[in-house]
Amino acid sequence: MKRKMEVSELIFKIIAYVFLIIFAVLCMYPLLFALSSMFSDFDAVGNNKIILWPVGNLQFNAAKYVLTSSNFWVSYSNTLFVTFIGTIWCLVYSILGAYALSKKRLLGRHGFNFFLVFTMWFSAGVVPQFLNYQSTGRVMATIFAGSTNMADIDLKWLIVIAMGMNATNIVLLRNAFEGVPSEIEEAARIDGATELQILTKVYIPMSKATIATVALFFGISRWNGYFWAYKVTGAAGQSYSWPVQVYMRDFIQYNTGLTGQYESETAAFTIGEGTSIAYAMVIFAMIPILVIYPFIQKYFAKGVNMGGVKE
Repeated sequence: MKRKMEVSELIFKIIAYVFLIIFAVLCMYPLLFALSSMFSDFDAVGNNKIILWPVGNLQFNAAKYVLTSSNFWVSYSNTLFVTFIGTIWCLVYSILGAYALSKKRLLGRHGFNFFLVFTMWFSAGVVPQFLNYQSTGRVMATIFAGSTNMADIDLKWLIVIAMGMNATNIVLLRNAFEGVPSEIEEAARIDGATELQILTKVYIPMSKATIATVALFFGISRWNGYFWAYKVTGAAGQSYSWPVQVYMRDFIQYNTGLTGQYESETAAFTIGEGTSIAYAMVIFAMIPILVIYPFIQKYFAKGVNMGGVKE
C-alpha cells in the first residue's frame, strides 16, 4: 500500500525540486548563451543583444571559420596529445605510488604519507613552481637536445611530464587499494603471483571505479589546463605547441572586446565577429568532455566513495 505523503514532506520535495530546476537552468544558461552567440548576427553579438536565443538571421560563418582554421586544429591536436598522453602518464606513476604507499610493510610509510598530504596543506607557491618547471625543461633540453635552452625541445612533453603530480588523486587511489581484502593478495602470492601481477591482476581490477574517476580528474585538468601551459609554451614562443585553451586566449585577447585589450589595428575581425568565433571555439572545445563524461559518470560517485573513505 502506498504511503500517504505528509504535508511537511511534500513541501520539502517541492522546494527541493524548484531549487534543482533553478540550479540546472543556471548551469545550462552559459552553454545556451554560447550557442546563441555562435549562430547570431555579428552586429547583435557585438552590441550585446544576446540574452538567450539567437538574434537576427542565423549565420554559420563562425562555425565555418573554426572548422577551417588550421591553427585552431593544430592547437586542438596538441590538447588531445597532452590530455591522452598526460592522463596515461599521471595514472601510471600515481597507481605505482599509491600501491606502494598502501603497503604497511613499506619502510617509512607514515613519513611518505605525511609529506604527500603535507603538500595538500601547504604549497611552495607560484614562483618556485615556475622555477621548477624551468629547471625541468632545461634538464630535458640537455638530455634530448644537447642544450640548456628548453625552447629547443617540444614543450608539450614538458607539460605532460612536469605537470602531472596531484597528491589528492594519489590519496584516493591509496585508500582504494587499502580497501582491497588482504586475503585476496595472500591467495595470489600462494599461487606464485609476482608484485606486478598482484597489482595488475588484483588491485587494478578491484579498484577500476576509483581509477576511472581519477582518470577523469586528470583528463579534465589536462584538457582545461591553461595557466601553466601558457607560461611555459608562451614564454618560449612555441605557438605551434599551444594547447587549444592557450590559442583561444590569444585569439580572444586580440579579436574581441572581452579582455579590455582590444586594438582595432591589430585585430583581424570586428568585436562581433571575434566574439562569435570565440564562442564557437568554446563549443568545439567542450565536445570531447561532453561525449566522454556520460560513459564515466557511473564510476564517479562510487570511485570517490571508495577512494575518499578510509576504514
